[in-house]
Amino acid sequence: MSKFSPRNRSILAAAVGAVLVFGAVSQVNAQSAQDRAEERRARQAEGKQQAAKPAEEYPQATRKVEAKASSKGGPKLQKMMSLYDDDKGPQARAAADEIIATETFNAYDRAFAAQMAAQIAYDADDTAAAKQYLRKAIDLNGLDNNGHFGAMYMLAQLQLQDEQYAESLKTLDTFFAESKSTKPEQLVVKGNALYRLERYPEAATVLKQAIETSPNPKPEWQQLLMATYAESGNAGEAAKMAEAVAAKNPNDKRAQLNLAAVYQQGDQYDKSAAVLEKLRASGQLTEDKEYRQLYATYLNMDGKEKEAISVINDGIQKGVLKPDYQTYLAQAQAYYFSDQPGPAIDAYKKAAPLAPDGEAYLNLARVLWSEDRIPEAKEAAKQAVAKGVKKPDDAKKILALPGK
Repeated sequence: MSKFSPRNRSILAAAVGAVLVFGAVSQVNAQSAQDRAEERRARQAEGKQQAAKPAEEYPQATRKVEAKASSKGGPKLQKMMSLYDDDKGPQARAAADEIIATETFNAYDRAFAAQMAAQIAYDADDTAAAKQYLRKAIDLNGLDNNGHFGAMYMLAQLQLQDEQYAESLKTLDTFFAESKSTKPEQLVVKGNALYRLERYPEAATVLKQAIETSPNPKPEWQQLLMATYAESGNAGEAAKMAEAVAAKNPNDKRAQLNLAAVYQQGDQYDKSAAVLEKLRASGQLTEDKEYRQLYATYLNMDGKEKEAISVINDGIQKGVLKPDYQTYLAQAQAYYFSDQPGPAIDAYKKAAPLAPDGEAYLNLARVLWSEDRIPEAKEAAKQAVAKGVKKPDDAKKILALPGK
């Protein structure tokens, strides 16, 4: 075993530390260059502290490789690593390219250089090059198992990040077949790729295995499994899981919002509203989208218009709910269908000028006409025609009514 291997493993093991999961596909390159530099230096310090041979991460793998630097390649690798340690990324990458191109060096020399070049390219936000270097490192087949399968796993994550879902899954299938890994955090990446490819039953099986075999499954893994169940039409399993997570984390707002969303997707609007109202009562609905979720839930229920009105007015009064076209339109409809034409007219008057077309003005005209406010109805109909409506004849009928 070469003295270069421990550093190799130390750097690449943490190269893509965050598992890519539902809602966080771009997490790999979300760090700033400074963040990555600090992370790199921390990994280097950790690598220097490793005196003993690192543990074999894939003990079930049958692959056997000597993984030893050649007498000619060793000094070149050492020079490359010195440049990297001194934060001379471009020079280190050039040194790596030279090693990779030297066919007289052995497979380990060139594979290790390719793996380091991938790390350097990743640090420089050059994901396309990082993937090319990782493929080269894998194809050369010269690294020990930790390095070889680490490169394969990193490639799969970068492919997933770049929305190359089929390619990522293909890489992962090879990775699991050869490494025999059953690590939960790695299974989640495969589950995510399957989810993105809309292969929901397969995704659910893999994600469930990851969660059940992990001593501390991450909340986002559970959220991804819930989303998988919901997308596959398995609302019962999605709700069961969301309920378990919410019960275990009663003070976790995110868990409660997920539960409400799962109920809503399963058309269990009464349960969704109950969860959201509990959050509102405790002052935890602090975002515009959360208030919208609650009033939309009520508007999907029969006879709950007054509750929707209460939520809308409360959100506007607190300055949380934006007083925009969608808000005023929902308010107008809620008032109208709860037999409150006066407030409905007021809300339509606020919504109509903000609308992208004349439909809100036409609805205003209709309500005004029903209240025998003909001159106002005609004026609203004119505005509707001017902004454009799907049924201009309806507006023309109001304009044709007798009276000024």
